[in-house]
Amino acid sequence: MNEQLPVLREVDHGTAKLMPDVDRERAWLLTVDGAPQSYVDLDDPAYLEFEYARRLAHAVDCAAGEPGEPLDVLHLGGGALTLPRWIAATRPGSRQDVVEADRGLIALVGQHLPLPSGAGITVHAADARAWLEAAPARSADVLIADVFGGSRVPAHLTSVAYARAAERALRPGGTYIANLADGAPFAFLRSQLATFATVFEELALIAEPAVLRGRRFGNAVLVASHQEIDTAGLARRTAADAFPARVEHGPSLARFTGDARPVRDEDAVASPEPPDGAFGIG
Repeated sequence: MNEQLPVLREVDHGTAKLMPDVDRERAWLLTVDGAPQSYVDLDDPAYLEFEYARRLAHAVDCAAGEPGEPLDVLHLGGGALTLPRWIAATRPGSRQDVVEADRGLIALVGQHLPLPSGAGITVHAADARAWLEAAPARSADVLIADVFGGSRVPAHLTSVAYARAAERALRPGGTYIANLADGAPFAFLRSQLATFATVFEELALIAEPAVLRGRRFGNAVLVASHQEIDTAGLARRTAADAFPARVEHGPSLARFTGDARPVRDEDAVASPEPPDGAFGIG
């Protein structure tokens, strides 16, 4: 049983709390202003507690060729570094850059949830879009965007100009993967699909059926690439999870997107505020 005490600290963008998992010896939940951000098991970094994190991981594995093959990965949004730790554990030798704007959060995670030596993970304190626009072209195999200001995706990470910057950083055949959140009538999610369709030929969306049917607010993982996405592999993996998800692509995704328009910088808005309790914890 984990007998460590919670850690509470004011960081740049709110109040961060690290809470030990009573059932796992060195596992911690990170929240910021009460919203769950990350779950990390220091003894088993390949363990993913959150369903959305598992879906991001499935998207990485379906985009990345042979199991265990090292990757060059760019992460926008750091949190407690759940996905970077998972990639380091499952794909040893990977080189990963993590961009996190909250310096206080970086310090908190570095102090209480340190990375193992030789993990190949470099954390940069910077704004995600500014760092992305200055990143070397064609330098990443996979780009994972999981950036939330509180519980909302910042507006400047939703536009066509941002999508083009993401595409520039990826190698030919690379894959963009983003954690988003929305609910019916999906104005934000549909606009993101329209936006990324202006830059990438192939798109897929992963979400629980109840979310896609508009029954509740929730996470949706966007996958975008110039190469064909392994939607069959994604569907098999996500259907086998404890909370099964559906993979939308092709005509069904086009119908979902409807007449949504791409987002310009001057029109960009943050993703919607989740309803009370949507991502809360007890």
